[in-house]
Amino acid sequence: MPACRHLVFLSGNVYICIKKVNRYVIIVAAGLSKRMGEGTPKQFRVIAGRPMLMHTIAAFDALEAALKLIVILPPGAISGWQKLCSEYNFKIPHQVIEGGDTRGHSVKNGLAQIEDNDGLVAIHDGARPMVDERLILEGFELAARTGTAIPCIPVADSLRLVDTTGSRPLPRSKVKAIQTPQCFALSMIKQAYAAQDFMSFTDDAQLIERSGITLSLYEGNPQNIKITTPDQLRYAEIILSSQNHKQT
Repeated sequence: MPACRHLVFLSGNVYICIKKVNRYVIIVAAGLSKRMGEGTPKQFRVIAGRPMLMHTIAAFDALEAALKLIVILPPGAISGWQKLCSEYNFKIPHQVIEGGDTRGHSVKNGLAQIEDNDGLVAIHDGARPMVDERLILEGFELAARTGTAIPCIPVADSLRLVDTTGSRPLPRSKVKAIQTPQCFALSMIKQAYAAQDFMSFTDDAQLIERSGITLSLYEGNPQNIKITTPDQLRYAEIILSSQNHKQT
């Protein structure tokens, strides 16, 4: 490894030194919450005293105010979000843009806002408001060394693979559940999103891996769930309310 007083990450077989490292966060909150049922999209629903998305943004701002936050919202939702920020006196600096037809299009819209090619970016689901400082920090640190950082947790349930021939058990010791934030070297993730079929992948890690890059996995947080159902919303209300109580 070459001597470098600054950040080093590995891209393929090449070490790259970055003299000044900017860190960005893309928070993807452009979904319409179809699994949550009718009504307000989940990212705007109030839990523990304010809309869910504000909890998510605040988790990153608490780590480092210098992080550049880009929040991706559903088309036509920006003015409504601005009204919510005014109503809840939410003043954490962040850039807001509209998402696309798919998650992939939304992420690509976010990456297009970043002119920098030599920094790091964390891509996070807006519906994961219980992300914690350790998870964010370790993700950036690991991506600084290797170019990628993907949090994962063990699977507790028994698993079976189902296909046209029937079903068979999968050893859960060899399976992990993947979370966000997923952190990447900017040059790497931008190159991956330049592929024409980028929208065919369900998360950014799969798109990167398709490029032949080995992913760096690290320990996630079981509490860092993606909220998709009313029961999960109620669970998040309990956890976030408890955290707010401890901070007061």
